[in-house]
Amino acid sequence: MLTRIDLQYFKCFSLLKLSLSPLTLLTGANASGKSSVMQTLVLLHQKIREHEWSLRLMLNGVSVRLGTVADVIDRVHGRRSCEIALMDHMGYFRWNFSGERDEMSMAVKHISISGIADVIEKDEPELLHHLLPDSPLYYPFAERLRGLTYLTAERIGPREYYSFEDPQLTPVVGSRGEHAVSVLHSGRDEQVLKRLAIKDSPQTRLRQVEARMNRFFPGCELAIVEVPNANTVTLGIRTSSGMDFQRPVHTGFGLTQVLPIVVAALSASPGGLLLIENPEVHLHPAGQAMMGEFLAEVAAAGVQVILETHSDHILNGVRRAVKNKTLSPDNIALHFFRPRREHEQNSVAQVQSPAMDGEGNIDIWPEGFFDQFDKDMNFFAGWS
Repeated sequence: MLTRIDLQYFKCFSLLKLSLSPLTLLTGANASGKSSVMQTLVLLHQKIREHEWSLRLMLNGVSVRLGTVADVIDRVHGRRSCEIALMDHMGYFRWNFSGERDEMSMAVKHISISGIADVIEKDEPELLHHLLPDSPLYYPFAERLRGLTYLTAERIGPREYYSFEDPQLTPVVGSRGEHAVSVLHSGRDEQVLKRLAIKDSPQTRLRQVEARMNRFFPGCELAIVEVPNANTVTLGIRTSSGMDFQRPVHTGFGLTQVLPIVVAALSASPGGLLLIENPEVHLHPAGQAMMGEFLAEVAAAGVQVILETHSDHILNGVRRAVKNKTLSPDNIALHFFRPRREHEQNSVAQVQSPAMDGEGNIDIWPEGFFDQFDKDMNFFAGWS
C-alpha cells in the first residue's frame, strides 16, 4: 500500500507531503490541486505501462494528457524540473525529472531509493525498467503502479455497443470506463474478493456486479451479448423483471456512470490501487451515500482507494461505514485542499487533514470543508 506521496514544483505545489491510507478522500475547492495528486500517480502508471524501458517521463498517453513541461512545472520555483516521491512498506522512491518547457517529456535526472536494502542514488541513470533499476526486488512496487485503475470524472455515457478487447491488453476498465463492459464480460466467471461478495448471489464477477448494481438501482439486471464476427458486445439493462432488457441509452446516465466503478472494484485484487474522480456523478444523494459506504467496503477488503470528491454525501457514506465498523477510522485519510493563491495570500495551510473517530465524527471543519449546506440554512434563517 502507498503510504505517502511527495511533490515538489509539480503544478500548483511548491512542496507537498501527503499521507495516504487504505481509503483516502481528496476534497476542496476547484483548481486547488486535488486532480494534480491523482494525475501524478496516473503519470507514473502510464510511463510504466506504455514506455517501460524509456529514460524519459512521457507527459501524454492513453490515460492522461498533461501537455508540455511548462504545463506541469511551477514556473517561478521549478523552472525546468520537479520531484515526485512515493513511500510504501518497501521503502521511499524519489525521482527528479527535468526538461525544456516546450518539451512533452522529461528526462530522469536523478533517482533515489531507500528502505529496501542499501540506499541507491543515481544521477542520469543509463538503464531503468519501470522507472527503477532492473531488479526483481522492485517488481512488486512497479506492478502496483502498473496495474492501478484510474477513472476520470468524464466517464463515457450510454452506448449502443461496446468493444470487446483481449483481457491481456485491457485488464482494467480504462480511464473513461470504456472497457468496463469488456472486462465484465471476459471475466464474468472470475471469483470476486470474498469480503466484497454479496452472500445471496454466486461469487462470480458478472453476478456480483449485477447484485451490487441492484443495491444502487433496485431490480437491476444485466445481459451482455456478443455480436458475431464483430469483436463487440451489447449491454442490456432492466430494472424490473416485468420489462424487457433495454439499451443503456434508455436507462439513464446514473447506471452507466456507476457500472465502471463497480466493475473496477470487483475486478481488483488485494493490494490493488483504485483512483476515482467524482464517484458521485449522476447519482441521487442516497446513491452517493451508498457509494461512499461501498468504497469503504472495497478499502476494507484490501484494495487501496483514492477518491476525489465534492460530495458531502460520499463523505457521510464513509462516516456511516466507520460507525458500522466496516472500516477503521485509522484506515482513512481526509485531505482538504485550498487554492494556492489563498494559501499564499492568507498564510493558511494549502492542505488540511481532518481526522475521524470511531463514531464517524470529524474533529475539525475548516472553512469551505463541506459547509455550504450550513451556510445556506443560516442565510435562510436570517443568521448571516
